[in-house]
Amino acid sequence: MSIPEYGVESDDTGLRLDSFLALQDDLGLSRSYISTLIRNGHVMVDGETSVKPSTHLKSNQLVKVHVPDPEPIDLVAENIPIDIVYEDNHLIVIDKHAGLVVHPTPSTRNGTLVNALLYHCRDTLSGISGDLRPGIVHRLDKDTTGLMMVAKEDETHRNLSAQLAARTVKRRYVALCWGFPTPPAGRISGPIGRDPHNRQKMTVIESGRRAATNYRTIKKYSIASLIECRLETGRTHQIRVHMSVLRNCPIISDSKYGGMAPRGVPSTRENRELIADVSRLATHQMLHAETLGFIHPITGEELEFNSAPPIEFRLVQKKLDSVSAGKE
Repeated sequence: MSIPEYGVESDDTGLRLDSFLALQDDLGLSRSYISTLIRNGHVMVDGETSVKPSTHLKSNQLVKVHVPDPEPIDLVAENIPIDIVYEDNHLIVIDKHAGLVVHPTPSTRNGTLVNALLYHCRDTLSGISGDLRPGIVHRLDKDTTGLMMVAKEDETHRNLSAQLAARTVKRRYVALCWGFPTPPAGRISGPIGRDPHNRQKMTVIESGRRAATNYRTIKKYSIASLIECRLETGRTHQIRVHMSVLRNCPIISDSKYGGMAPRGVPSTRENRELIADVSRLATHQMLHAETLGFIHPITGEELEFNSAPPIEFRLVQKKLDSVSAGKE
């Protein structure tokens, strides 16, 4: 049983206990799992376990978290094909395809990456992210493609989570977005939290968690751009929200954040035909985790992996290129 502990600083005064612990990226636990730990007496505040998830913290308090050893997982191992880029006794790097959900939810227990990993790894996945997320250090959205790292044991999991918290993990994404971000390169900073008007979406909101995305325009097309994004933080839907809300450039085919058509584009026949062709080719949001780099927790080796975008991403690029070339 591990016992991480955290001191409450002045800036944290007044935070709910569950929110405070969810902000500790090195802990690597979901807020719902944290709430379960609190209710089951696994969290102490100044030695006191009779606390609630809603307990408001005071400066200089000490919070300790007893993370129980993993229990047997009531999930089905499934022989789902996964593209393994790297594997050893401690971790796996996979190239996730579109449409693959990373971990089960209470309503979706099958067909996920975790089900596939349980089949591939048998009993060698870390358990500190809870019984529905064994091995999952970080996640990609269902329709985002690209590189992910998975931990096979808890020491590796904690080390990789600490690297994420220290912002030393190299995470480079490429995206095809409608429009042209202004400025063409820069840093987007805006806290991200649940949209109060639609709980299925995230948005930039003052009460959200700090989020920062560095981006630059790699190429401009007639009505779209190829963008590179590098994450400082890893919030839910971060790139999708930042590009749509704060740069007015939604990711192509991102139906949740306005990416089914460009904004403010003249309704010419040529543009309408291009939008229709791109929508047909882009069968999911055009966001791809292209580069992943980190220090191996056990060997200390610097590892870096690269993954080419999937065929549908390249077909959209080709279509946009053909129209842009015709205008030159």
